[in-house]
Amino acid sequence: MEVEKVSQGDKTVLYVTGRVDTKTAPEFQQIIDDTLDADEIVLEFNFKEVEYLSSAGLRAILYAQKKINNIPNASLAITEVNESIMEVFNMTGFSDFLTIIAQ
Repeated sequence: MEVEKVSQGDKTVLYVTGRVDTKTAPEFQQIIDDTLDADEIVLEFNFKEVEYLSSAGLRAILYAQKKINNIPNASLAITEVNESIMEVFNMTGFSDFLTIIAQ
């Protein structure tokens, strides 16, 4: 997994590439923690290049959403999600409570 962090005005985009799995999820969660240090934040995970998402990756996303929920005026969106990753979100019910924008 590789993550590129890009600030775009009041929004921070994390461009995620590769696999978000048991091995890489702790690093992803640390990047999330490092990013969520402001009182007002708009966070986007760009999943265009994500090829695999495990339950550990889902936990990292859930962790991010819970942290965002506790920050006033903050939001999280997952963008450019491909079909296979969208299927994971749908099967697990994550698509019911996350803001997800498919490709």
